[in-house]
Amino acid sequence: MNKNVLAVGIDIGGTNTVFGLVDYLGNCVSHDSIKTSHFELVEDFVDAVCLKLTKLIADQADAEIIGVGIGAPNGNYFSGNIEFAPNLNWKGIIPLSRLFEEQLNIPTTLTNDANAAALGERIYGAAKGVDNFVMVTLGTGLGSGFVVNGDLVYGHDGFAGELGHTIVEKNGRLCGCGRRGCLETYVSATGIVKSAKEFLKKSSNSSLSDLQFITSKSISDAAIAGDKLALEIFDFTAEKLGLSLANTIAISSPKLIVLFGGLAQSGDLLIKPTKKYLEEYVLSIYKNKIEIVSSKLNASDAAILGASALAWKH
Repeated sequence: MNKNVLAVGIDIGGTNTVFGLVDYLGNCVSHDSIKTSHFELVEDFVDAVCLKLTKLIADQADAEIIGVGIGAPNGNYFSGNIEFAPNLNWKGIIPLSRLFEEQLNIPTTLTNDANAAALGERIYGAAKGVDNFVMVTLGTGLGSGFVVNGDLVYGHDGFAGELGHTIVEKNGRLCGCGRRGCLETYVSATGIVKSAKEFLKKSSNSSLSDLQFITSKSISDAAIAGDKLALEIFDFTAEKLGLSLANTIAISSPKLIVLFGGLAQSGDLLIKPTKKYLEEYVLSIYKNKIEIVSSKLNASDAAILGASALAWKH
């Protein structure tokens, strides 16, 4: 591959959007970001991203840009549209690929942000060379990408693999999707904060006593310091995730489960109890066959790498 061939990766989150230029070896040669939440109109958002991207591309004057890959909530690979994303300002069906393609005049491919992360992990990270694995992204919500026999699973409509929106608690917490009890309301950065606040109503004997300033990081820091309540919160979170993964394994039989995102950076605080509960709940024919690991992608560039992988694959 010519070293001057680059792909554009754009990762759209509810709060921030990051983007950059990536070579085939997974080196992010340049990057930038904007605040997604600042833009009420998607057209203004696309204008702002393209303005900055054009400057990044101009700085690589001798490079060929092979394509643009976009990872976004509710991104549909088949249509190129964002469809009814609950955590974005833009409602309904948004023809995002077309909007970017019209401005940049570069072939543009869109998928769910977790699917993009799975592609990135397979090309550059912990799942390199693995044909059967599940990627679970633990950020504000919970996303997932399923790779089976080397291919991402999209289903008939482009929306397969929504582990975060499987119901784990009947009549449980209200989810952004409008239903109650979805996994992401328990296993995510926002979910673990909700759990902490519920636990603290029963016991205030914790360093987390100031409800106003609880974050997933403060819970993690407290658990690392040995705070008993924080450790109970992680155990509660891990049981929800372990049970869900045990059910997932019965469907796709992955070799590997990769955890990615802010909450996954807590490492063994989450992975060890999750593995324990997975082995407790999983069907016996799968016991001790599946490894759970943290992403090996560079945290600062991971989202861009995942999105760019879509352009390389396309």
